[in-house]
Amino acid sequence: MDLPLKEKASAMTLVAEVANANQTQDISTAELSSNKGSTSEGDLPSMMNNNPDTFPEGGLRAWLTVLGAFLIQYSFFGYINAFGVYQDFYVREYLTSYTPSDIGWIGGVQIFLTFSCGAFTGRIFDKGYFYHLMVASVLLQAIALFMLSLSHKDQYYQVFLTNGVSLGLATGLSYVPSLGIAAHYFQRRRPVAVGIISSGSALGAVLHPIMLNRLFSNPKIGFHNGVRISAGLNLTLLLVALALMRTRLPPKGTSVSASQIKQWLNPKKDPAYVAFLLGAVPCFLGLFFSVFYIQLDAVLHGVSESFAFYTLSILNAASLFGRILPTLLAPRLGVFNLGVFFTTSIGVAILCMLAIQDAVGTTLFSIFFGFTSGASIALTPAMLALLAKDASEMGQRMGIYFGWGGLFGLFATPISGALLTRDYIWLRPILFAGIMMLLCGSLYTVTRHFVAKKKGTQWI
Repeated sequence: MDLPLKEKASAMTLVAEVANANQTQDISTAELSSNKGSTSEGDLPSMMNNNPDTFPEGGLRAWLTVLGAFLIQYSFFGYINAFGVYQDFYVREYLTSYTPSDIGWIGGVQIFLTFSCGAFTGRIFDKGYFYHLMVASVLLQAIALFMLSLSHKDQYYQVFLTNGVSLGLATGLSYVPSLGIAAHYFQRRRPVAVGIISSGSALGAVLHPIMLNRLFSNPKIGFHNGVRISAGLNLTLLLVALALMRTRLPPKGTSVSASQIKQWLNPKKDPAYVAFLLGAVPCFLGLFFSVFYIQLDAVLHGVSESFAFYTLSILNAASLFGRILPTLLAPRLGVFNLGVFFTTSIGVAILCMLAIQDAVGTTLFSIFFGFTSGASIALTPAMLALLAKDASEMGQRMGIYFGWGGLFGLFATPISGALLTRDYIWLRPILFAGIMMLLCGSLYTVTRHFVAKKKGTQWI
């Protein structure tokens, strides 16, 4: 039976609407199927990891980068921490025409350049030149060590330029970026990642002294060939490190402005950061005395050379545990709480160095100082991260801290050598270094006060 004209029109309109809806659904389904082929579920974590606003907090790429940075720290700062072997060898055999203070300038320049380079490497790192810094540092270290192996006995300038200037500059180019790369992948677990990376220098400071002592004391190898062998091993590890590390975050479009830096350095605007910077002065003046002089102290206090050669390795083995264990506790107990405690403990440990008279005392001191100093060093980047408003400030704030502190590190070892004198009066340099570290702990306590007041909690 025929429908009325009006009802026929309504039915035709309804059929057309249903057809259009089905066509739209078919198109949407086709587009979804097409997209499914290009973006799988497995790609989603990768997309999230590449988002600058999120942190993967792990994953293969992140941990391989941590491993690469670990090797950088092992081969660079770990080797610098073995300068105590060079110091002992130079004083007693290779640079006998010069005083401990003169030789101390070599270690002082190393420390100065290692940390003061952070004043500009932090900004360069933030601008995306991570690989440029790494490659330059690897090449410079290889040149420095191979040229040191060509130096001559009692030719101070040759040793100063290679072991002091060139090696210090090479380490300085890599130090801050290798620690800062953890900020590309980690936020909540950043203290742990930085602690693992930092432990590379501690492991290097354990193994490098053993290797160097055995090479230098072997009459078939000697000093020059020993330096060449260590240079070849370092270069191999550094090439592996370059292959492992990858950056994640894009370069900063705009770097930190001069006005922002002025605000950081204004005691009224950022008192916590200013107090922390002031703490860098006594820290760099006192921290490295024991590392550079423990082996010489052991030998001159009657400890056999065969055992004294291992004192620096014992110290740095304890430092390895100090760089890892406290960082695992930091999220629960607070980064600053642990940092203040361990930094103050360093000062107490150095003052106890006055009681060392034999191998047992040397061993106990090495363990206690190594653990506390390792913990303080590993927690320092994490404390600086807590002072920054966001990750974009990390590189520059670290650079300013280490650059400022490194300036005073230039004078630390020569001052210790001058206080020690040719008569080896240990009381004066030990008191100086110990008091400096106690003062550093006090200034870090002031910093903690301001941070706790700002955040409204004592668990920081």
